[in-house]
Amino acid sequence: MKTGDLIEVDQPNLLDEQFDYNLPPRIVFDGPLYEEIGDRLVRFDPKDALARDLVITDTTFRDGQQARPPYTVEQQVRLYDMMARLGGPNGIIRQTEFFLYTKNDRRTLEECRALGHRYPEITSWIRADKGDFRLVKEAGVQETGMLTPSSDYHIFYKLKKDRRKAFNDYLEVVEAAWESGIRPRCHLEDVTRADIDGYVLPFVQELMRRSEQVPPELRAKIRLCDTMGFGISYPGASLPRSIPKLVYRMTNDGGVPHDCLEWHGHNDFHKVHVNGATAWLYGCNALNTTLFGFGERTGNPPLEGAILEYIGLQGSLCGIDTMMIQEMADYMRAIGVDIAPNYPFVGRDFNTTRAGIHAGGLRSDERIYNIFDTTALFGRPPRVAITDKTGVDGVALWVNEFLGLKGSDRLSKIKVHKVARWVMDQYEVHGRMSAITDEELEEQVKINLPDRYATWQAGRKAG
Repeated sequence: MKTGDLIEVDQPNLLDEQFDYNLPPRIVFDGPLYEEIGDRLVRFDPKDALARDLVITDTTFRDGQQARPPYTVEQQVRLYDMMARLGGPNGIIRQTEFFLYTKNDRRTLEECRALGHRYPEITSWIRADKGDFRLVKEAGVQETGMLTPSSDYHIFYKLKKDRRKAFNDYLEVVEAAWESGIRPRCHLEDVTRADIDGYVLPFVQELMRRSEQVPPELRAKIRLCDTMGFGISYPGASLPRSIPKLVYRMTNDGGVPHDCLEWHGHNDFHKVHVNGATAWLYGCNALNTTLFGFGERTGNPPLEGAILEYIGLQGSLCGIDTMMIQEMADYMRAIGVDIAPNYPFVGRDFNTTRAGIHAGGLRSDERIYNIFDTTALFGRPPRVAITDKTGVDGVALWVNEFLGLKGSDRLSKIKVHKVARWVMDQYEVHGRMSAITDEELEEQVKINLPDRYATWQAGRKAG
């Protein structure tokens, strides 16, 4: 391949269209994509996807509770309140679902409802069972999810039924929902391991046919449940695992409107976020998530990941309060939930570097090694963990950040050399193995930079 001529520039090209540091990087598409489905060549245009009403739905209080000890009523109410503030007034987080089986479940629903938030809308979840449906009517919700397993693994081996029996039983509960004026949302469990033409499409088509007989606000919704994480986003993959083809068959052959189609994934193969985003772009208006990905077995698409993906797709915050992501993480830790140190966005070390060369880059311009302005969006400035690998650049960065120095007031490497020398002595002379703590570094700043430390301390007292 022939390469072009080098183009010299007077100013750096920082690709600001995609990497505006004030926001998560924008997701930019070059044009339409094409996918072969049988003898059809399907055109996917990202512009069409972004013109739809993409929303996030949540199952933190349903699937999210299947991976941990149940939340208390008070904890669920607090998290629901924070979730409403995170999603903002435009309802980017459009719905969340609750169990109804216990007294505490029903009390939680009532106390969340009493907060008066328009979004997320409170919905419920039941099995496709007429006995369970009584709980939905008593709860007074406008929409309920109902478990309608779609693969033969589930129909034959779990439910001990045949396809016709399952088909009819599901429809009976859907009809009961309509008779009560409640919108049914059918969860096609294990759909990425199901017979799409032999069972799934006939069931979906019948649901859509019957939906034509009810008011538009009651038409059935479909949740595509990738229960075992088998879904694949790659172009050319085969059904039932191909997410682009599965969504296309639902919308074009099944007749499901985009705003009635939702994706619910699991992370068994480390694909949960990209699979959810793929379903979003190819035709599912709703992406179902849980806070920090906690869910059955390997978990679900992480809520905060979907939030950042949404901002990247839209190119603006759209009323989202990103600071709530950190507040929710702090609350989760306070109630005993463990979040891995390297977990994206909220882990203790997600924007902390230990490499000296990275610290040097951060000291020159934090954009070099920080994903976006984490101080403005998360209240989390980039940090350096001081070890024997950090070097004097990292020490200088730590000291400047600790003292809150900006611009020309920031200290050079020469000014902090005594602190850096003390750090290296801990490893070279004393054989230390662990990282230097913030408290130890503060003490060294106090000893070696007494005037700067006194100014910093006076500023804290004045503040």
